[in-house]
Amino acid sequence: MSKLPLEGIRIVDITVVWAGTFATQVMADLGAEVIKVENIHIWQTLTRGMQARPSKELISTQVPMVGGYPDREPGDRPWNRSPLHNSLYRNKLSVTVDLRIPKGMEILKRLIQKSDVIYENNVPETMEKLGITYDWLKEIKEDIIFIRVPAYGLSGPYKNYRALGVHLESVIGHNVVRGYPDMDPSSNSAVYMGDYVAGVQGAFAVMAVLHYRNRTGKGQLVEMAQAEGAMPMLGEMIMDYTMNNRVQGTLGNRDMHGAAPCGCYRCKGEDRWINITVSSDEEWRGLCKVMGNPSWAQEERFSDQLNRAKNQDELDALLEKWTINYDSYELMHLLQKEGVPAGPVMTAPDCFNDPHLKERGFFHRVSHPEAGTHLYPGFLFRISDIPMEYRKPPCRMGEHNEYVYKEVLEVSNEEYTQLEAEGHIGMDFDPHIR
Repeated sequence: MSKLPLEGIRIVDITVVWAGTFATQVMADLGAEVIKVENIHIWQTLTRGMQARPSKELISTQVPMVGGYPDREPGDRPWNRSPLHNSLYRNKLSVTVDLRIPKGMEILKRLIQKSDVIYENNVPETMEKLGITYDWLKEIKEDIIFIRVPAYGLSGPYKNYRALGVHLESVIGHNVVRGYPDMDPSSNSAVYMGDYVAGVQGAFAVMAVLHYRNRTGKGQLVEMAQAEGAMPMLGEMIMDYTMNNRVQGTLGNRDMHGAAPCGCYRCKGEDRWINITVSSDEEWRGLCKVMGNPSWAQEERFSDQLNRAKNQDELDALLEKWTINYDSYELMHLLQKEGVPAGPVMTAPDCFNDPHLKERGFFHRVSHPEAGTHLYPGFLFRISDIPMEYRKPPCRMGEHNEYVYKEVLEVSNEEYTQLEAEGHIGMDFDPHIR
């Protein structure tokens, strides 16, 4: 079997929540040995769930990604059953150590000496308080690669501002272009695209700098501000302002470039919808053909794309009177056959049952010792001759302590026992952490 692309690379993972953890998952999938460093005395909010020991009452009020435990049961160790965690920790290892005390930092030093990359996305002052700087790391290992992915960068007035993906997207303006013209941003639901963008960008940066190190023998400090990395998602809107002094507002499901019709239309059944986008007269003729060329479609107000865009409210109302008579999948096939871009709005059950995803084997059935056996999403890409696999289920906290301490760090049995007694090693959070 061919080696995975990053096999032989060891990454020390000091990431939190999403942006950092997704990056290290991408690299773990590619074969890197990713060692997640955790602390049984500190609860990292939203990294292993909302709370360490949530009540069943609280779970019933939480959104699924945070509190959607299997069978809605938190279990003895909820932190190992959280979907928020388990969606981001396949193929990784977990080791526990208390970095707040000198002995813990000595352990981290020993791990860095045997690693290639240290990856973190904390508030900058967190690393500074611990004394984890690039200069400190270079003293330990000259060619270490240190990647830092704060919300707003390592300098500037926003340097130590806390942020999740939803805050980043507000700062870059994404929240004011989502929603409908008759709504303000307070009506928007939270989305976290910026986290995933940062994750892919960060993984790419690591691989680029690994390539640089292979050529030069030198490590690097990589700084990637998440907000700056996500801002190019809105490139057209930023350029429209700089070139035309126009400020983009909310568009609903419509296209800023003028495609019409362009929207989400109700179909047969409860809460079933289809997306349709028509960006040329040729596609419009295809849509008309599927509709049976109704007389209203021949009217002057819909005669070309500019007129259709000007009269899109009326067009949408007429179009939905037709789409509501069809199943969303049936209609997708009819429209696609005539070259009209269209697709159903899929629910989670739709995704699991989708024939395309089934044939491609996108979802993987994974057994986890505490979370049970479930279907998990697959990988970002496929590589010929190299199978992408769930080599390890999402790591439980401290699950790989013995391997990391005894095999990687070559700690003796006696020292291992002492570290357990000192509170570095464990698989359970302190009882006081709720």
